[in-house]
Amino acid sequence: MKELKVILPVHVLPAAYTCDGENKSPPLEVHGVDNTISRSLAMIVNDPDAPGGHGFIHWIIWNMELVSIIPENIPKDPVVTFPISAVQGANSAGKTGYRGPCPPSGSTHRYEFKVYGIDTFLDIPPGSEKEVLVRAMQGHVVQFGETNAQYGR
Repeated sequence: MKELKVILPVHVLPAAYTCDGENKSPPLEVHGVDNTISRSLAMIVNDPDAPGGHGFIHWIIWNMELVSIIPENIPKDPVVTFPISAVQGANSAGKTGYRGPCPPSGSTHRYEFKVYGIDTFLDIPPGSEKEVLVRAMQGHVVQFGETNAQYGR
């Protein structure tokens, strides 16, 4: 499996990308996308520190076009055509699209941004949950990279 290098411009998320601000998705750089083996990108953003021990999915998005920059403020629509083409699923709050970090007061949580190069386009409906995306990706992940950020209140 070929590595992707995923870069967030910051290690501590500014409030604009959280529930304390505009709740918009942050920009990410994705280096090393190989269009000879990957046809689309997928991403899962998880808070492994969320209460309950199961994590909290902040964003799942797939069938993204092969880009080197995932721009900020992706619309929360199930199917996105601008500024990139992609399909989005349900976060742990049951809403479509990105949901910014909102840890309990007095705590700092880690946020994992995992990006996958997929050798096909996934045939799953918009609004699907993480488990459906993970099953659909099985056997199709040809590239992978991740980065982390923190946010505290």
